[in-house]
Amino acid sequence: MPESESSERDRPNRQLRLVYDGECPMCRRYVRWQRIRREVGELELIDARQASEARRELTARGIDLDEGFALQIGKRWYHGNEALHRLTLLGTRSGAFNRTMYRLFASQERAARLYPLLRACRTGLLKLLRRGAIDNLGRK
Repeated sequence: MPESESSERDRPNRQLRLVYDGECPMCRRYVRWQRIRREVGELELIDARQASEARRELTARGIDLDEGFALQIGKRWYHGNEALHRLTLLGTRSGAFNRTMYRLFASQERAARLYPLLRACRTGLLKLLRRGAIDNLGRK
């Protein structure tokens, strides 16, 4: 068996974690509707507002969770638009939501252009709901 096929088979064993804002209705809906391909593995969802090993690691790396969610694939972390782009590529194309996400964010450039708008919507929504920042870096 070629080496590439062997490594593809091993992929479900790699760590997949998504750290997102559990108090943001938009973020919660996104993680509930997002489906990754079965062969990729299982995605662990972590609320950024709760104490966790992932939150501590991201804080130590200086990654501001108020600026975007974070996705870990194996040992590497992706943040903000890069995380959204990577998660989209791992996703299925089944269902209207996942097809739409793929059309919007499969392009790295488009994800980079659109992500600030999504972040602004999240910030506005949290203000409207009177929810504070995650403030994992202690800046606010």
